Amino acid sequence: MTQPADKSVKKSAASEWWDTFVVIVEALLIAIVLRFFLYQPFSIPTASMQQTLMIGDYFVANKFVWGYGKHSFSLGRYGNFTLLDFELPISNRILGRDPNRGDVAVFRPVPQDMEYIKRIVGMPGDRIQMQAGRLYINGTMVEREEIGTTTDVDSNGDARQVTVYRETFPEGTSHTIQEISDNAPLDNTPEYVVPAGHYFMMGDNRDRSADSRVLAQVGYVPAVNLIAKAEARFFSIQDNIPPWQIWQWPANVRWDRMFQLVH
Repeated sequence: MTQPADKSVKKSAASEWWDTFVVIVEALLIAIVLRFFLYQPFSIPTASMQQTLMIGDYFVANKFVWGYGKHSFSLGRYGNFTLLDFELPISNRILGRDPNRGDVAVFRPVPQDMEYIKRIVGMPGDRIQMQAGRLYINGTMVEREEIGTTTDVDSNGDARQVTVYRETFPEGTSHTIQEISDNAPLDNTPEYVVPAGHYFMMGDNRDRSADSRVLAQVGYVPAVNLIAKAEARFFSIQDNIPPWQIWQWPANVRWDRMFQLVH
């Protein structure tokens, strides 16, 4: 009389394990679809966008707002391992709107095989130049207001005193930049003319950013090479400590930088 009951129990347990497995697989598939088409997390390993995005910041980027380009379906890298890097055979973006000046963009420079993140400074057809540390767009100097000073530390631990400014684009949008001085190598440049269908990118940490001012390394970025628009920070930890080291959180997590929009 007990044998049928035992079989019933075994079948029930097997069924529960299968249901759990299906739920896990479904959750993973949903996460992959969301990351593939809608939102992708990224982390910041360098100082080029400080203080907007600090070393050790984690943020989510919107992949659909500008539509999809050549590198939209790369799932990123983990250390030296590339999870997925699929290049679409297209020459123009699919769907979405055009970016705005001042948007913070994840993109793939033409000479590189990795993602960069910078601010869109120049639109197609713009003339961009740096003179004595000041940004000029189409011959007009961009307004900036000094906020104060702070210490900037790069990924090698090199600390420098910097001046922090609020910079305001002609369209009225503002953001924070910082300068070690107004006489660094990239503070005086020739005039760049942004080609049609391209954008000119600059880091907010002006003297510690290799960006479109360095034509051989980044240069003009084709619209089709844009990947996503940075939207919001969701985690931040000092010294680029791996977030899975939970025991390090109390002394190192920057709680005041979490769950904030990226401007």
